Parts: sequence; structure tokens; C-alpha cells
Amino acid sequence: MITEKINNKNEAMQIETIKEIILTKLERELMPHLTYHNAAHTRSVYNHTKELAAAENINGESRHILLTAALLHDIGFLKTYDNHEEASCEIAEDMLPRFGYSSDEIAQINQIIMATKLPQKPQSILGEIMCDADLYYLGTNRYVNTAQKLYHELQNKGIFHNKNEWTKKQIEFFENHKFFTATAKHKLEKKKQQNLRALQTLKPVIKELKHDGFKPGDILLIVTGVIIAGFALQGFLVPNNFFDGGFTGISLLIHEIYHINLAYVIVLVNLPLIIMSRFSISHHFALKTLLCIILLGVWLYYYPVIFPHLVVTNDLLLVSVFGGFFLGVGIGLTMRAGCAVDGIEVLALYTWRKTSFTISEIILGLNVIIFSIAAIKYGANVALYSILTYFTASKTVDYVVEGIEAYTGVTIISSKSEIIKDRLVNELGRGITVYKGERGFLPGKFEIHEDCDIIFTVITRLELRKLRNLVAEVDHRAFVFASTIRETSGGIIKRRHMH
Repeated sequence: MITEKINNKNEAMQIETIKEIILTKLERELMPHLTYHNAAHTRSVYNHTKELAAAENINGESRHILLTAALLHDIGFLKTYDNHEEASCEIAEDMLPRFGYSSDEIAQINQIIMATKLPQKPQSILGEIMCDADLYYLGTNRYVNTAQKLYHELQNKGIFHNKNEWTKKQIEFFENHKFFTATAKHKLEKKKQQNLRALQTLKPVIKELKHDGFKPGDILLIVTGVIIAGFALQGFLVPNNFFDGGFTGISLLIHEIYHINLAYVIVLVNLPLIIMSRFSISHHFALKTLLCIILLGVWLYYYPVIFPHLVVTNDLLLVSVFGGFFLGVGIGLTMRAGCAVDGIEVLALYTWRKTSFTISEIILGLNVIIFSIAAIKYGANVALYSILTYFTASKTVDYVVEGIEAYTGVTIISSKSEIIKDRLVNELGRGITVYKGERGFLPGKFEIHEDCDIIFTVITRLELRKLRNLVAEVDHRAFVFASTIRETSGGIIKRRHMH
């Protein structure tokens, strides 16, 4: 018994020594762009390995070998990014004999390290624990923050170019991943599935509907959108010195200040955005947008020649409202074809990847600059009317892209959920999804709570009032909240025609 305690104490001291050496080495020598595979990750995996080992009753020499493998599993990143598991094994073979590890023990440690290589294929309970500890975060509330670090690391490696690619790959990874140990399955699987469902609800941050190749009707949509947008610019905005937001607004400002032909300006201003979109979105999107911008430039150039005196109106209010309306229709039609006349959202997406600002904040900031310059140069009236133009155009784009029946996701929490479920399906004709949750936790009554069904369904905007009335008839105290859904597929929903 005394000998066993001495051995355990010696092994614990040995592990602590190895741990200090490895973590110090990782902190000092790893490249800074490794935002995920760093000392913090190794420390986390080590702690989760201890936790799982205790739960799975791994003790003695097996525990010692397992913890050593946890400390060394990512040290290969000091040598290489690709095949770092093999590099970790090489470092283990060089380092561990100095701490008294036998060749058999080192072989076991290397086998455990190699089990973490994707796709994971553990060959023992120790390998299973190691694999579960390595991807422990998938089943925790830390998933979003941890995954963000991994995304930035892979993005710096050029593996992912945008978050849409990343999200798609993460969903595939989640669907193929499994926890191996009974402890991990019991403790982490439920939260992992919640994280997967959250991933599946994510939508692209760019408003365009298609990023793939040309579809029948795309050319017609692009040409029609370009003609209407050009009409809005030359028939309403330009003759009255009005402006818009985004890169159309920047082009109009340059045209007014330096008197350069708008046809040239709008093409030159958007070219850098087309190049950015090639890397931020897709090759097809960039090609479509290039075609769209060139056609717009040609149309703006020849418009004054074809219609030399066609100015629709000089009434400032009509110019701001209808100029914005026609511009929004033109932009919206091109977006339905899978491209963009105005590249401000492309810049916002590109900048968002490099900064902590949201896309909305970036777009707002750029537009504040545009309208401020317009106010200083041409007066407050012009700037304010131009803001109205931008607002009208933005709302029109939403309706053209989404349609009047834009889909709305509705969540309902009620003590009478069974009746509501029945009426939603059989009366409203909607498909529903039911989550298991708890209701209660009110101020002063925090300890009072009960299980409940959380109902989620997708309806059109026009059906929202009908749904609210239906729920109110059953339970006027039900908690109902709705949010706009940009895109839907599958399920029992009414589909509008998409080009």
C-alpha cells in the first residue's frame, strides 16, 4: 500500500512537470495565428481527460499514460500544421524516454494521440476518452466561442473563405460526429444536438438568393433590373442632384463633385467589390455582378443619348420616393438573379471578417459618411431627401427579394400546447416542430417551473394575425414571438416562384 502511494505521488509529480514544460513551450513557440490549437486548448483537453477518466474509472498506469497523451496530442503544431498528429508522436518518442517512459508506454501514448486524427478511430477506451476530451466543446455552451476561434485559424490557412462555407462544413461535421464514452454521451450529446439545430438555422449574411451558376431567366432579370435602376438614376436622382446610400451613393457623390461621367464612375467604384466578392462569396456571384455592373455602365452612358431630355419630375418629394422605389426594384431584381448592382454588402461582409463590427454597423457607418458629405456639400435638404430615397430603395429591395409573403418563424410557449398543436396542423395547415423545455422561473417565484412543449412553425407574413388570433382563442396568456426568415426550403410551406 505504501509503495503504491509513493508510485502515485511520483507519477503525479512527473505529469505536473511534463505539463508545465509542454504548456510553457506551446505558449512561447506556437504561431499567433493558431487561435484554436494553442496552449489553452491543450489545457482544456487535459482537464476534460481527467474528468472523463475519473467517470470511466481509469486509474493507475492507464490514467498516467492517458494524461500524458492529452498533454502531447497537439504539440506537433510546433513543427507542422498538416499531419500534426504524426509530428506529436515524433516529439513524444524523443521527449518521453528522458522521463523514464518505456517503449511500450510510448507506443500506447502514440496510439492514443493518433486516435484524435480525423475521422476519429479510437482502438481502446483510452483512445475513446482522448477523442471525447478533444471535441468536448461540441456539447457545451462554449461551442460558439470555441468554433469562432477554429474558424479564424482555418480562415488564415485559406481553408475557408467565408462563413457560409464554414457553417455548411460544421453541420456536416456535427452530423457525422459521435461521442464514444458513455459519460460523454450522457453529459454532452443533448447540448451537442442543440448546437447542431442552432447551426442549421443560420442563414447567409448577404441578401442575394443564389450563388450558383446562371439559371434560366437570370439574364432577363439582370437586364430588366439594370434598365429600371438606370432609369431611376438618370430619370430621377442625377438631374435633381440626389444621392443614395452604399456604393451607388459614393458614385453619385464623385459624379457631382468632380463631374465625371456616372457610367465610368459606377463601374470603377464597384470593381474592387467584385474582386472581394470572388473570395468572400463565390466565383459565380462575382461573374454575375461584373456582367451586371458593365451593363449598368453601358446603359447609363447611352441613356442621355437615347432619351436626351427625359427627366420625370423635379418635385423633391416625388424624386426621393419614386426614385428610391425604381432604384430598389432594379437592385432587387438583380439580387434575385444572384448578383448585386450595389456592392456595399460585399464590402461589409469582407470588413466584418476582419473587425469586430457587425455588417449592419459597417453599412450604417458608410452611409452616415456619405450623407454627411452630401449635407456639407449640397445642404441639409438634399441630404435628408437622399436619406428618404435610400430608405425607400431599401424597403423596396426587401419586398422584391422576399416577396410580400416573406416567411416568418413563430415560437409559441403555452400550458395548452396540445390544443394549439392540433389547431396549427389541422386548421392552419402548418407543419410544426416541438422542442422540450421548461416554463416558469418568474421573479419572486424562481423555484416554480414545469416542463412544457415549445412549438415552432413557419408561416407567411399575411398569416401572422390569423395565427395570433388562433393562439389567443386557446390561451390568451401564451407567449408568442415572431422573427423574419430570409430563406426556407422543405417542410410544409407555401412556395412562391423563385427564379
